[in-house]
Amino acid sequence: MGIRVAVAGASGYAGGELLRLIAGHPEFELVAATAHSQAGTPLALVHPQLTGLDLPLGVTDAAGLTDADLVFLALPHGQSAALAARLPAGVRIVDLGADFRLADPSLWARYYGGTHAGTWTYGLPELPGQRERIAASDRVANTGCYAAAITLALAPLIAAGVAAPEDVVVVAASGTSGAGRAAKVNLLASEVMGDLSPYKVGAHQHVPEIKQATGATSLSMTPVLAPMPRGILATVTARRTDDSDPAAVLRAAYDGEPFVRVLPEGTWPHTAATAGSNSCHLQATVDADSGRIIVVSALDNLGKGAAGQAVQCANLMSGLPETTGLSTYGVAP
Repeated sequence: MGIRVAVAGASGYAGGELLRLIAGHPEFELVAATAHSQAGTPLALVHPQLTGLDLPLGVTDAAGLTDADLVFLALPHGQSAALAARLPAGVRIVDLGADFRLADPSLWARYYGGTHAGTWTYGLPELPGQRERIAASDRVANTGCYAAAITLALAPLIAAGVAAPEDVVVVAASGTSGAGRAAKVNLLASEVMGDLSPYKVGAHQHVPEIKQATGATSLSMTPVLAPMPRGILATVTARRTDDSDPAAVLRAAYDGEPFVRVLPEGTWPHTAATAGSNSCHLQATVDADSGRIIVVSALDNLGKGAAGQAVQCANLMSGLPETTGLSTYGVAP
């Protein structure tokens, strides 16, 4: 018998991607998948890509999850804490929501509202020392999708003193699956196709998470909705503080990392190359006019930005090689 896992919030896009990864995982055994409004529905009717995975969606409550050794919470922000509190202490949990990411309660109140639930181990293994902390934890807060793309691009440069922590500027485009599966007029195909539109300008909820993870002290972020189902392309600029080559700094930081690739000189990341994978592609240069560092980061928002990252953390928590059940290669075309 393998490691028994369950997914709460399995009807959403991140939940569906989790189920796909678990179905192909050699050590994980899916014992429960739950949903709210779609409870009782056969899984394949909600996720046709999972036809053959014969499991009805259960009701999202603690009783339906207690048979698992490890539970993934793929619930809307603010809904994980109450459910996590009702799960037995011996059940390991990876939360894909934001409930436990922030250390500062005032920032939770400002960006999300309500009462701060607490802080769990942050689920980005590539940060210095974080892999060991995740492996020793039974409660892990998975990164946000934008936060993963931007943190991987920026954190090593600030840590090395190559990029100034203040005056960081980010413009990042995301596919529509990042907005969730709920029906919304602005996400209809007729509204999205042939269009790029900014949203949550000047107040995106991932900003405090990114600052916390990278050491940035001032960060301006403009998110853009792109006419594609999945993927994130983030352009991160920062003031250069010495003459080090930023691409070389990134290569040194991620040497040996299985899921982060700094591309060859002259090759720039694009979202399609990371689709279906748990990889993040990076490239960096120095702007010829302003002298600012420019880093471009691409990943699959449902992969390294959500479900793939969660499985990577769950592998570490379970004493498995972190690459188990995950692909470093994208799907094309």
